[in-house]
Amino acid sequence: MIKFILNRIFYGFLVILGVIFTVFFIFHALPGDPTTMLQGQRTDISTKEAIVKDLGLDKPLGEQLLYYINDLSPVSSHSDMEENEKKYNYIKLFSFSTKVLVLKKPYLRLSFTNHRKVSEIILEHFEGTFWLALASMLFATILAIPMGVWAALRQNTWIDHFLITTSVLGISAPSFVAAILMIMIFAIYLGDFTGLNISGHLWVIDSIYGKHLELKNLILPSVTLGMRPLAIIVQLTRSSMLEVLSQDYIRTAIAKGLPKYTVIIKHALKNALNPVITAVSGWLASLMAGAFFVEYIFGWKGIGLVTINAVENKDFPVVMGSTLCIALVFIVINLLVDILYALIDPRVRLT
Repeated sequence: MIKFILNRIFYGFLVILGVIFTVFFIFHALPGDPTTMLQGQRTDISTKEAIVKDLGLDKPLGEQLLYYINDLSPVSSHSDMEENEKKYNYIKLFSFSTKVLVLKKPYLRLSFTNHRKVSEIILEHFEGTFWLALASMLFATILAIPMGVWAALRQNTWIDHFLITTSVLGISAPSFVAAILMIMIFAIYLGDFTGLNISGHLWVIDSIYGKHLELKNLILPSVTLGMRPLAIIVQLTRSSMLEVLSQDYIRTAIAKGLPKYTVIIKHALKNALNPVITAVSGWLASLMAGAFFVEYIFGWKGIGLVTINAVENKDFPVVMGSTLCIALVFIVINLLVDILYALIDPRVRLT
């Protein structure tokens, strides 16, 4: 188990490096000047040169990448200055020449647009994306597993065909198209009956109640985001159940006179859920990464909305920070899934 976890951490580290390299070089290939955005169109040349030097944009691209990795690394080397000590809030390990090896939190730098720490921006908006992805996954899972089991038990009937056709439509519809349709139908045409808003946040601040939870704003974006995983989990549950129901031990249990409910729930469904659990966990991470357009359309305060705005403003630190956050979520969730998979199925061994 320990060897497996260490191997996955190593591969996760390689994934993080790959994300850094990819986003860094793609982002720096985009047109635009962050110094103009920082100080405005009328900034004089000397001020722009000072900003370029402060951000390290005057250095070669490879050197800029090394400086950024050094900022991200929890063990890094910096000039032994009071300014750096305040900036990174590090613990000195040992000094050599004018440099010092330090232990610190990963430093994601400051946003170009508002000069706030990127880590603070991500933490502020992570909650919105997390709850949106979790609500979408719960919606999809709670509905999809019973629907998949029902379709398997009613194989080749009109119920089975209806559920499969519906799931295919759910897979085919892009999230941004589904979001627009959901807004038109339930927030505009039926808005007087549903009471749902076109846009909104999980937490609302007003003069009467102050900051309070507004769960109804979560309904439309979570249903929209959950449509595709719901459709896939229905088909996966159905095919997995059909495979398990055809096994000899299921026929033996039925021949022994065990109640049908016991055979389906205790024996068939338990063994059929292994691939479903993998899909559900993988989709939870995917939903956090794929919620960008849904958040943008619904005006949902999450990492996706922040990232899209950062790309428009060429705010590199925010884009890189949010991308690394999503990559880290993928790595952690996949590791937990593999461990959970081994605990559920004794045939699986982590090596």
